[in-house]
Amino acid sequence: MVAYPGGARAARSARRLNEPRPALVEPHANGVPRRVNRVPVAVLREEWRVVDRWWTDEPVDRRYFDVVLETGENAVVYRDEENGAWFTQRA
Repeated sequence: MVAYPGGARAARSARRLNEPRPALVEPHANGVPRRVNRVPVAVLREEWRVVDRWWTDEPVDRRYFDVVLETGENAVVYRDEENGAWFTQRA
């Protein structure tokens, strides 16, 4: 969490660092992103999977992709395998 300086107002303004944001992803048939937020993917740099907390009521099962978009922007996107939703995080 990051708090902004400024007393009581800062306490209400705290936010998580690098919090995932919902993303509009159009994948290829193999699940690799073709477009992220309507921008074509130019390069797939890396792919990895995270499976954790499987023993709890809130397991984590995500497939991550580090991509470069045609605009030159780097992006990390992942698919939550539990619910099928896509998210983006800062690279």
